[in-house]
Amino acid sequence: MFGWPLASPHPVVRPFRPPANPYGPGHRGVDLGGPVDGEVLAAGDGVVLFAGPIAGRGVVSVSHAGGVRTTYEPLTVLVASGQRVTRGTVVGRLAAGHCLPEACLHWGARRGVEYLDPLGLLSTGRLRLKPWGGPVR
Repeated sequence: MFGWPLASPHPVVRPFRPPANPYGPGHRGVDLGGPVDGEVLAAGDGVVLFAGPIAGRGVVSVSHAGGVRTTYEPLTVLVASGQRVTRGTVVGRLAAGHCLPEACLHWGARRGVEYLDPLGLLSTGRLRLKPWGGPVR
């Protein structure tokens, strides 16, 4: 079960756009608007695989059950590799530098080599059935 990595409001500034092929152009995650220095939360329970700088940006990757990996950037990292986290654990603080002039979090997800739309991981609450309106048998 996954939740949002930022507190509300968290507008989707740029949606997930999978590439047509493994090396093609696309957007392998979603960009969520948020305040600089706002808390970035682990979307689900897991273990931190990586926490540190990549190309001058703070990045955290978390391994979850079922082979899902989520990644968060840019941020000031507040966790360490190997650390266990639960959904809602603060993994860092949102840093400037992405989606200029505003700040936003790039939130990625994948299973193995397949990139996933992170919004598809979110728990949307209870499942509710609606009446079909067809004949009753």
